[in-house]
Amino acid sequence: MSRKPVIIFEGIEGSGKTSHINYISKYLKSRRIKHIKIREPGGTKNSEKIRKIILNNKSTFNKDTDLLLYLAARSENIYQLKKYYKKKIILIDRFVDSTIAYQHYGFGLNLSIIELLNKYLLKNFKIDFTFLNIVNKTNMKRRLKMRKSLNRYDKFEYKFYNKVQNGFLKQAKKNKSKYLIVNSNLDIKINKKIILDKIDKLI
Repeated sequence: MSRKPVIIFEGIEGSGKTSHINYISKYLKSRRIKHIKIREPGGTKNSEKIRKIILNNKSTFNKDTDLLLYLAARSENIYQLKKYYKKKIILIDRFVDSTIAYQHYGFGLNLSIIELLNKYLLKNFKIDFTFLNIVNKTNMKRRLKMRKSLNRYDKFEYKFYNKVQNGFLKQAKKNKSKYLIVNSNLDIKINKKIILDKIDKLI
């Protein structure tokens, strides 16, 4: 593995992935280690514009349009990230696994199409490691209630999120050596240490 890995933080809403990626970014800054941190959808200037469209509560896109918008945002990100690939550590809040978990396992879109489009976009851009954050129904709902505002993807029934989380777990099981499943129902301090210990090994 490159010492400048691409590291992904995945999970459903309220799973703690964003808190953990922000914590790791601060840690790397404290050590003056060069890195890039972005989120999906969003991250780069053009991708953030697409993010606003996708997550707007007034948007009523069909499932296929949603998929293509997410991939359009990713296309903009990959174009920018390739400049730093293997030159800086890259941290990404959601990536390919999210598209498969939400659009395939959640909404039932064709998996082969999703994989084909991602392969076309990524080309030689490889993921080195993924932290998959899982959360139970009680904690997910409690954390969502604490948010100041909710976007369109924060408002589905729990049955949908459960399908998505199971989709994430199925992907992790296919490549266990490149995943760490983080039980976000545990104390956040415990998980921070688990993740940080793994990050130190990766870099």
